Amino acid sequence: MTAARTNQRELIEGRAALVVIDIQASTFIEQSNDDRAIPHMVDYDVRMLRARAVIDKARERNIPVIFIQEIHRANLIDFGRELDGDETVHCLDNNPATEIAKEQMGFLPDDYHIQKRRYSAFYGTDLEILLKGLKTDTLILVGGLTDVCVHYTFVDGHQGDYFCRVAEDCVAGSSLDAHNASLKAMEYLQTGAIRSIDEVLAAMDQTSQ
Repeated sequence: MTAARTNQRELIEGRAALVVIDIQASTFIEQSNDDRAIPHMVDYDVRMLRARAVIDKARERNIPVIFIQEIHRANLIDFGRELDGDETVHCLDNNPATEIAKEQMGFLPDDYHIQKRRYSAFYGTDLEILLKGLKTDTLILVGGLTDVCVHYTFVDGHQGDYFCRVAEDCVAGSSLDAHNASLKAMEYLQTGAIRSIDEVLAAMDQTSQ
């Protein structure tokens, strides 16, 4: 018989940062899944738009907002093994659709902005240095894909001893099955990791930093 879990933490422990993962202009360009380099579950763009409420609340409560952008060189030199699976060429640096969705997400010129060449926002970037400088304890994650960049960033954050939270209404996967499986896997790592947008907004309202 499995013992009852008694170690669930507060949604926000210590100081928080909001990590907005790969909400880029391509998200809001009309196209079918057949045309996409990466498949998206139904209502992907709607879920990304919900993240704006979390971004606005973070600004209101003085919680740092960190925008992550997947970007690859146009000569494809930095893709590595990323094209060995179901994905085709995407997020090239000469494509305007690779830009952060600035208007939809309310991106400001002085926002924290980190570019990445791999799925995890930690891999080969200065995210860790930034989080240490901000004295961050809790990462709140929104964006896409749930089963790829969100999941891998969550895992690296978990292994770096951050409290990791995912606003489940504000993430979306390559498919509904993949989305749900990744949410379950992240919840396995940290009990209480998967929260609704309402819970996240309420917790932000209670924090002071």
